[in-house]
Amino acid sequence: MKIKELPSTEYIIPGTGACAGCPSTLGLRIIGKALGNNSISFLTPSCAVASMGVTPQTCYTFPALNICFASAGASAGGATMALDALYRKGKLKGGKPVVFNWVGDGGTYDIGLQGLSASAERNDDYIHFCYNNEAYSNTGNQRSGATPQYALTTTSPLGKEMGQKNVPLIMLEHRPPYVATASLAYPLDLYRKVEKAKKITGFRYIEIHMPCCTSWRFPPADTIKMSKMAVQTGSWLLWEGEYGKLTLNGVTASLAAGKREPKPVEDYLEPQGRFSTVFKSPEKEKFLARIRDHITRELKFMAGRGQL
Repeated sequence: MKIKELPSTEYIIPGTGACAGCPSTLGLRIIGKALGNNSISFLTPSCAVASMGVTPQTCYTFPALNICFASAGASAGGATMALDALYRKGKLKGGKPVVFNWVGDGGTYDIGLQGLSASAERNDDYIHFCYNNEAYSNTGNQRSGATPQYALTTTSPLGKEMGQKNVPLIMLEHRPPYVATASLAYPLDLYRKVEKAKKITGFRYIEIHMPCCTSWRFPPADTIKMSKMAVQTGSWLLWEGEYGKLTLNGVTASLAAGKREPKPVEDYLEPQGRFSTVFKSPEKEKFLARIRDHITRELKFMAGRGQL
């Protein structure tokens, strides 16, 4: 498939209040094309809620329910059970809708993780999308469990000391039917994974890496460039897993197999203002060496996990 062959119907329409270059809106545009017109979404407090507009003039053409921060797993799981009951009674016209969550890394990695884990264990029948911009961007750029080490945020003004969680892997270890990671820089890969998830019954988790120009401090026009650099440096890995079995995809698979060399990670990090203390530090090379080592270890670990 080519980009021009994607469905022409748009499910994100003019009226969004998102920042210029917002990755969330771009991601939802692709996901909408893959899911089609029979879907229901749940959104926790986030940029996606703040920028959606005011009912009835929202920029989303699908039903979008705003819910509490910690309740994505319970809300979507409960909705699917209710829809199942209606479907069995023949009260759903047009077939059973696809239920999906659109939740940031704060609502996935931190505040909503317990409920999401319980929902995955129950194998509730919906898709959880985590749009990961590596911070609580909507509320002023506070650090989250997805914020990388050394990144500046308003709650880590000298740079975050700890590394990131690996929530996609945590979800994979629940052994659900489908887990995947994706990038805006590779929209056909994202589209394929969403289409695949749509056809599967049970709990499905897709995490999309979404560079945020506002929080990361880079020009809005460079959102896709930063997305591509994240993958090509090995900072963001593309893979998918079915019932615990993991397979690396695309560029990530080529990096793991030694078929291509990763691009210099400094080319990805230096344009981001959030890493300014790293590049201004007299110990810059020491920090960069640690980051390179982390990237190498993560790639080897995930490649090894794929052999199990």
